[in-house]
Amino acid sequence: MITKITGKLVAVVDETATLSIPPMEYEVLIAEYTRRHLQGQCQKDVTLHTLHYLDGNVTSGGRLTPRLVGFLSTPERDFFELFCSVDGVGVKKALRAMTQAVQDTAIMIEQQDAKGLSGLPGIGPATAERIIAKLRRKMPKFALLVRRDTPATETLSDGVVEDTFQALTALGHSESDARQLIEQTLASGGKFKDTETLIQAIYNKQFGN
Repeated sequence: MITKITGKLVAVVDETATLSIPPMEYEVLIAEYTRRHLQGQCQKDVTLHTLHYLDGNVTSGGRLTPRLVGFLSTPERDFFELFCSVDGVGVKKALRAMTQAVQDTAIMIEQQDAKGLSGLPGIGPATAERIIAKLRRKMPKFALLVRRDTPATETLSDGVVEDTFQALTALGHSESDARQLIEQTLASGGKFKDTETLIQAIYNKQFGN
């Protein structure tokens, strides 16, 4: 199983990225959200967290083709695997649907926003309802993923955010309140090395210290 690949990005075309790892080049399927982040990285070394699967249908006389699907982070890959597990989704439909940050899609699922989900490419109302029914309770950690355009992303891991979320809910905050407090504090642009630092910043901000 190939779970991560690092090489020089030589091309990004539609739904594929090509990485050079001499003497070979690898073609990796990517979602639209990933493509937008990679587009300005050509000729630079990049790392993609990958899934390996067989594409095709032998029952109809076709052949199976091995393919790699690549993501910018491990949590994004984990979310994709869950998304694919819903009846009627699958790899190709899930890739088409991932046009925005995983955090945004996870929040729609968590908040049971079937209308928002059905607006994603390839996801109609019936599929949206199935996604919500199967995945809603598994979304909190994905809804709290650190955004790539947040200044704190350089020093803060998703694990710290998730631990902070768990600590705040244990202290009596609702899930939506805990998420809002974390997002507001991260948006301030501070640097938070661990859960304790982040919680302290949250309460300092909340009480105006």
